[in-house]
Amino acid sequence: MKTARILLAFAVIATACHPDREAQTTDTTSDIPVGVYAALTGDQAAFGNATVQGAKLAAEEINAAGGVLGRKIHLVIEDDQGRPDQAASVVTKLITSDSVIAVIGENSSTQSLAGAPICQMSKVPMISPSSTNPAVTEKGDYIFRVCFTDPYQGKALAAFAKNSLKLDTAAILVDKKTDYSVGLSQFFRKEYEALGGTIVAEQSYSGGDTDFRPQLTAIRSTKPQMVFIPGFYTEVGQIAIQARDLGIRVPLVGGDGWDSPTLTEIGGTSLDGSYFSNHYFFGDPQPRVQEFVRKIRERHGKNPDANASLGYDALHILARAIREAGSLDRPAIRDRIAATRDYPGVSGTITMGPDRNPVKPLAIIKLEHGQMQFSEWVKP
Repeated sequence: MKTARILLAFAVIATACHPDREAQTTDTTSDIPVGVYAALTGDQAAFGNATVQGAKLAAEEINAAGGVLGRKIHLVIEDDQGRPDQAASVVTKLITSDSVIAVIGENSSTQSLAGAPICQMSKVPMISPSSTNPAVTEKGDYIFRVCFTDPYQGKALAAFAKNSLKLDTAAILVDKKTDYSVGLSQFFRKEYEALGGTIVAEQSYSGGDTDFRPQLTAIRSTKPQMVFIPGFYTEVGQIAIQARDLGIRVPLVGGDGWDSPTLTEIGGTSLDGSYFSNHYFFGDPQPRVQEFVRKIRERHGKNPDANASLGYDALHILARAIREAGSLDRPAIRDRIAATRDYPGVSGTITMGPDRNPVKPLAIIKLEHGQMQFSEWVKP
């Protein structure tokens, strides 16, 4: 492991010390390589594969319309298996071996926090589709995202629970292994208590666990009016089943980590009466959303989740930035991504803020009869 880390560090430093990597090749006939890193296997595979679906559709549309600067986009896709060490390794490969112009990824904040410093050191623009932890874009001025952040998401969920659902007490069940879950729980707690709500219990688990009964039993004894679960769909569906088995009937509330068709496949009607925040909703009647949904459904046989929409938007924004830069100069592309204003994305109208985080709306989704239903928009 120590040797691997040394080799990785050497590769990154070597890349950073060669300015020709920034200027890119003078070849104007080959395809434009764009890296994508995501969890295509492992517990978070639904997230990663959805992102790749969206990015592939965007590349298909861009290339069918003539490409960018007369050249086609070529996606170089790497599986990081949902592991931060592997994320660092594949991002290094994308930059040093594949000479990608920019990188799309990752979904999980933990993996993005592993890959972002490498992109920043190498001055390669990176756009995260759905990493919501605020620390991701704090890694440097080459790091962007197209999703809202956890501070905004946590505040919106707290306000929704306290003001819209009129719930005065809450318990928190957090995945202590992920930066996303820990951060979102903290932002929710701070806003919920500021609004007059009371946190009556907080329990934790580790991603990959399957038995949550001890934590849920402890939560049940405090009689909360809701349980806030800022985790991923893989565990949330099982938590819902076990909570209902233990007689916990209050709403379960969570963040965008819930979004996957797999959630209701696992949890079914145990999730009824629960809510989560999301970046878009497949039932949005806007023509651009419905056209996107139709194309993904035709290709993959089911409605796209938010990660597909975010991967799609990320690549389209990158392609527009390259077009506006008029070259494959990475600093120029970085500047044009930063200048994004009122981009009509499938995941909402996107304006890139000064901290490289987008200003955009948030959707609240309700689960009822084992299905997802739109509840309301929370605007910035």
